Amino acid sequence: MGLASALTTALTGMQAAETQVDVVGNNLANSQTIGFKASAALFATQFLQTQSLGSAPTATDGGTNPRQTGLGTRVAAISPDFSQGTIEISSSPSDLAIQGDGFFMVESSEGERLYTRNGVFKTNANNELVNLTGQRVLGYGVNNNYEIQRTTLVPLTIPLGTAATAQPTRNVFLQGTLSPSGAIADTAQVIQSAVLGDASIPRPDGSGVNVGVAPTASVASVTVGQSDTGGTLQENVTYRYRITYVDAQGRESVPSSEIVVTTPVGNGLDDNTITLSSLPSVPSGYTGLNIYRTAADGTSFFFLSSATPGGTFVDDGSIPLSSTPLNTTLLNGNYSYLITFHKTGQPESRPSLLIGPQNIVNGRIQLQNLPIPPTPGLGDTFPAYDTIRIYRNLASDSGSFYLVGEAAPGGSFTDYRTDADISNLSTPGNQAVELDGPGINSNTLLVNVIKRDGLDYENLFQPGTLEFTASKGGRTLTTKTFEVTTASTVQDLLDFMHQAMGIQTAIDDPQNPIPGSVNNIPGETGTLSPGLTINNGQIRVVSNNGVDNALNINLSAFKLRTTNGDILTPNLAFGKIQDAAGQSAVADFIAYDTLGIPMNVRITAVLEKVTDSSTVYRWFADSGDNSPASGAEIAVGTGLVTFDGQGNLIGTSNSTVTIERRNIPSSDPLSFQLDFTRVSGLATPTSSLSAARQDGSPAGTLSSFIIGEDGVIRGVFTSGVTRDLGQIRLAKFANPGGLVQRGENMFAQGVNSGLPIEGDPGSQGLGSVVAGAVELSNTDIGKNLIELVLATTQYRGNARVITAAQQMLDELLNLRR
Repeated sequence: MGLASALTTALTGMQAAETQVDVVGNNLANSQTIGFKASAALFATQFLQTQSLGSAPTATDGGTNPRQTGLGTRVAAISPDFSQGTIEISSSPSDLAIQGDGFFMVESSEGERLYTRNGVFKTNANNELVNLTGQRVLGYGVNNNYEIQRTTLVPLTIPLGTAATAQPTRNVFLQGTLSPSGAIADTAQVIQSAVLGDASIPRPDGSGVNVGVAPTASVASVTVGQSDTGGTLQENVTYRYRITYVDAQGRESVPSSEIVVTTPVGNGLDDNTITLSSLPSVPSGYTGLNIYRTAADGTSFFFLSSATPGGTFVDDGSIPLSSTPLNTTLLNGNYSYLITFHKTGQPESRPSLLIGPQNIVNGRIQLQNLPIPPTPGLGDTFPAYDTIRIYRNLASDSGSFYLVGEAAPGGSFTDYRTDADISNLSTPGNQAVELDGPGINSNTLLVNVIKRDGLDYENLFQPGTLEFTASKGGRTLTTKTFEVTTASTVQDLLDFMHQAMGIQTAIDDPQNPIPGSVNNIPGETGTLSPGLTINNGQIRVVSNNGVDNALNINLSAFKLRTTNGDILTPNLAFGKIQDAAGQSAVADFIAYDTLGIPMNVRITAVLEKVTDSSTVYRWFADSGDNSPASGAEIAVGTGLVTFDGQGNLIGTSNSTVTIERRNIPSSDPLSFQLDFTRVSGLATPTSSLSAARQDGSPAGTLSSFIIGEDGVIRGVFTSGVTRDLGQIRLAKFANPGGLVQRGENMFAQGVNSGLPIEGDPGSQGLGSVVAGAVELSNTDIGKNLIELVLATTQYRGNARVITAAQQMLDELLNLRR
């Protein structure tokens, strides 16, 4: 039995050596395999043949040890060595190495979860991160907002060239100096349009008015009779008479020549009577006769009585001579006329076109066939005019027109007032013509708004799309559009302009109301409130205080594209009537919404108040890219910035800018903070303000990526933004030696490995991830070569045992010979 057992014992040694050679050969074969973990064959003694168990010591005997003969060896374990391999830099950013414990997790084609230390990863056609054999790398993915979703392990994707993102602005960091040494911004720029009229109010048509020289009353047909009885006129004296034609308003034509009558010497009594027969008939435009007479032997004519045209007038002295003298005024010059419709207590209409001219030499001028005003209908806003007002220029000034009188519609008018008389505006009742006519009001329809050019009136607006581009502080504002319809009113236009120019009022900051402006306009007092108003038919624009808030509307600020496709440029002729004053500064920058759409933003800071302990600036924010649900509002925020006596920022009443995105698919609204911490309140000659940086960015595509030690995959976009694309997860086991090798550097959970403990790299005892590197095989070639020598020696030695046992058996068999 001894020789037989020696044979089998030696055989186990040879088998063990073969196994060790296999293990060592595998180690050496994978010495260049990324992430390979070498194994070691561990031996244990096999069965033992016990010849004696030995004996315990006694009082007379020291005892004996057991006597056992071994029956060989066996491979107790083939144990992988999970010690750290060398980290080597690679050229691919997707190559990963684990520095420390842990395994990458991948998913096989059958859906089984496998584990590996081989971090040579690439992206496939679906932008998924996979290993060399196509297994997908597992980790946490991201949602549409690039937020890591820590719920379920999913295959990681790196969508180079396809994914796009944008960074909305959340913070804008300002820098500069807001000096307390400048002038307080308490004065706003004020601009005002030309006088604008309302075309719905009728204008007289003077084309049918006849203008000519007023006739001189004729006395050629008059016969004179006298009687020495029946009257009270003196005898033997001379009386002189003159006759005038009179119109319905009591205005007279040129007086006739004199009719001289001398009463005879009679009975010595003042009982004479004078009779004027065959009085003249009146020409067109006149309705009666006035008779003037002198006193006895006098030369001055005074009104005596009215008379019937073509009739007889008896002067018996019973009618006292009045104190009203005969108007002998005559005109000389070249005159034109304007007429208006009028009603007491109501504004008169625009004047007509020029009537005339009429040249006159020592005469009077008659206007006939004056127009009849229209009757207001339902919905009309003009009154029921009942009077025609007549204006005339001066012989020395053809462009100035003054009121000469009133007449009944459809009637006639005789003009005999001198230039000096009508042009003296200190005389009650005298006035110059209002060429612009009744001004607009808030309810005037835009299509009825007119502006005067000489005596012509231009309709400024038609239905269509109105573009408006103003400027603020010398910087052009964003063009805004307004749809003009037949129902649009002047108030609609004012509201639109107010919004498009970003004027802010007290209600925009109720906690710290925006102050009004001092009023330096000649003839006015009081505080000017920012905004748009109508002032005597003119649109007045009061800016917010400060030089950099000064609004201007130039001649081409309005552009109207009519429904017919015509392009018009309404000129409201805005002009400046008050200059802005006050220290201010401006910062322009671009912010981005959630879609990466750029938005221009302007911050204007004006010096609002200086006390003995603080400096207060007010900031205004404008954005032409503000998109409210309706309207054209560009004002997007305001607030106060306060500095202490050392120029340090104390705080702000508000630092939020809110830009609406109602008509755009971006998240609405976009709000971001203004950071004034880098702004100083020290004294400098001028204030300055600029945006140092902002944290938003436009849309960009994924161009590259980096993987941090924490396993987070961060994408770098062409816009410069970085976004999380995923989180690599690692797993470790209580007994990694219990893992089952599946080939291709893969391990699977074994019955003795324990459950996987998952975590982020660098946490829970897991190693960190090194990007752009790989972990080399941990095969120790020198050691394995020695082990190979030892294994072959072992094999050779055991073979010699078998040879020796065979020789002994041969000798035993030779005994029978």
